[in-house]
Amino acid sequence: MHLDQSFSASYPVALSMGLLSSVHCMAMCGSIMGALTLSLPEEIRNEKLRILPYVASYNFGRISSYALIGLLVGFAGQMVTFSLGEDGLGHRAVQLFSALFMIAAGLYIAGWFPRFAFIEKSGGLLWRKVEPWGRRFMPVRTIRQAYLFGVIWGWLPCGLIYAALILAASTGDPLRSGITMLMFGVGTLPAVMTTGIMLNYMVKLSRLPWFRPIAGLVIIAIALATIFPHM
Repeated sequence: MHLDQSFSASYPVALSMGLLSSVHCMAMCGSIMGALTLSLPEEIRNEKLRILPYVASYNFGRISSYALIGLLVGFAGQMVTFSLGEDGLGHRAVQLFSALFMIAAGLYIAGWFPRFAFIEKSGGLLWRKVEPWGRRFMPVRTIRQAYLFGVIWGWLPCGLIYAALILAASTGDPLRSGITMLMFGVGTLPAVMTTGIMLNYMVKLSRLPWFRPIAGLVIIAIALATIFPHM
């Protein structure tokens, strides 16, 4: 089976995944953003323009971790590809697995595959070791604290992040893998940034009955396009 390597490893795919995972981002990170916003001094919370640098710092820290993890899985993916052979079959096998994982993530976002959530539990052990470090920066009082908390937050177990990481690993190159995760993080910014500032509006949007199925179907379509690029 031939897979279009340039498409499945492309940055627009990761960016689209980030944008379309907004429903899940709000569910996973909305409460965190709310808590972090409430931890700020009242005079800052009452002015949206003063909140913005803190919210941005949280998210830049989170995306920094995504990019770092992307580099690490890029090295791992490179090793797996070499171990499966240098004839291209190993790389295509990793890409196929990535596409199937994306389909599962799309079904999960659409609400048709709730068992996909068990994937998130696989990162629970690491998170229990990392999460206490985040408490050291609460309550947030400075931009630096906000950034460092975001760095910790980036390791929060999430099935959709894992889907993006598998996509990143399929690039076969650590640098491209890191940039892929960077693009995924950028894609999540609209949802998570506005959740910290316009929480009520974003919650209403996520509750629209058509929002989740359409987002999930688009991710599934992207995954199918990587498997059958010449359909």
